[in-house]
Amino acid sequence: MNDSILVVDDEEVMRDVLHALLTQAGHKVTLAQDGAEGLALARRQGFDAAVVDVMLPDMGGIDVLEELKKVDPELVVLMITAYASVETALSAMKKGAFDYVAKPFKHEELLHILRNGLNQRRLQDENRSLRTALRDQARFTEIVGKSPKMQQVFGLIAQAAPSRSTILVIGESGTGKELVAKAIHANSPRSDRPFVVVNSGSLPHDLLESNLFGHVKGAFTGAVYSKKGLFELADKGTLFFDEIGNIPLETQAKLLRVMQEREFMRLGGVDVVKVDVRIVAATNIDLRRAVEEGRFREDLYYRLNVIAIPLPPLRQRKEDIPALVGHFVEKYAGENGKAITGVAPEAMQALMDYDWPGNVRELENVIERGVVLTTAPQIGRDLIPDHVRTAPSFHVPHLTVPPEGISLRDVIANFERRLIESTLDSTGGVQKEAARLLGLKPTTLNEMIKRHNILLPRERDRERRAVKEADEASEKPTPA
Repeated sequence: MNDSILVVDDEEVMRDVLHALLTQAGHKVTLAQDGAEGLALARRQGFDAAVVDVMLPDMGGIDVLEELKKVDPELVVLMITAYASVETALSAMKKGAFDYVAKPFKHEELLHILRNGLNQRRLQDENRSLRTALRDQARFTEIVGKSPKMQQVFGLIAQAAPSRSTILVIGESGTGKELVAKAIHANSPRSDRPFVVVNSGSLPHDLLESNLFGHVKGAFTGAVYSKKGLFELADKGTLFFDEIGNIPLETQAKLLRVMQEREFMRLGGVDVVKVDVRIVAATNIDLRRAVEEGRFREDLYYRLNVIAIPLPPLRQRKEDIPALVGHFVEKYAGENGKAITGVAPEAMQALMDYDWPGNVRELENVIERGVVLTTAPQIGRDLIPDHVRTAPSFHVPHLTVPPEGISLRDVIANFERRLIESTLDSTGGVQKEAARLLGLKPTTLNEMIKRHNILLPRERDRERRAVKEADEASEKPTPA
């Protein structure tokens, strides 16, 4: 059973009786002789339940009850007194006590009431975890893809989820790293326990550590009450570190120790807290390079990189775009109460031609916008944002360096020239628009056009016509 019980009673004999009774029943018991000591213990280490005497030498048991509920609103508190009265019982219940017994009490009666309270708390925790798991299962269906690359991802999830191993999900922003983490949790033996997210890059160093490990009262300015950290909240479940590469080096050292020892201390505390947490981390940066640059601990990198799941960017699995579009149309049409069947063929072509630097998240935003704005059964091309419709689609060619070597400068110059020519073609030779699409100043683009001796589309057309006319003239028979 191993539930932790706090006993607060000023009578030594009663403390000894309760300690023996509760220990024999399989509980871990901590004793306090007055309210102040009991509250200090509760704020420092936390308990599943408390047995509190109404009459204490330093403060009223009802006051202790109120303070205990502030520390942990879900704490099961059983009030006990030799001065039974209906008024005291009602007051205790209104303040949040689970139940009330009077001295002298039957041992089995007290154990029965306490057992009911602990079972109720356990059921509440399980229901909360089950609701979380159901939400996670629903989100798993949002990982859409039939491409070979995504089938590899699904295979890795299926293999890795049942294990206890740490997992590192690698991918660009918007590729769905958190969805993969939730799928791992939902398909693991921990699926009925909490899934807790750590937004690694959004908090300053001190606040991040307080969130991770919790703190005791007075640990820092503003720490009015003790607080459990995310590690404790995720006990027996999964802790997901989103963008773990952003964690400061000082916190990395503490995280490594928790992963190795499965224990830590709250900020300002002295008691060791043991946890059983599975770590799933995600990153959109090259952690190996971060290690080389001294921005990430090498030992933590190897501890995290037990099983790596690389997520492909959307531009590398464009065959999944139609399925993703259908999924998002159905999702947002339902949310907005619209009968929309999909996107028009020319709109789909524009979506297929775009390279999606924002990945699946950017595609989802585009489809949501189209669903909201369309008045037709399908999303037309006119509702696809300009930057998607007009952006040139390009792919960096796969090159193999020959044995005799290659000129990197020439390769880059050739690719740069071809990219500028393609962009100018897509804008009808309008340099200002081409510069916008390429993220350049118009003057910079003009200089590059001159440096590469690039002809504008109309100039190339004139040149082709001139060549054609010359060829035709040369083919005409010479008059005799």
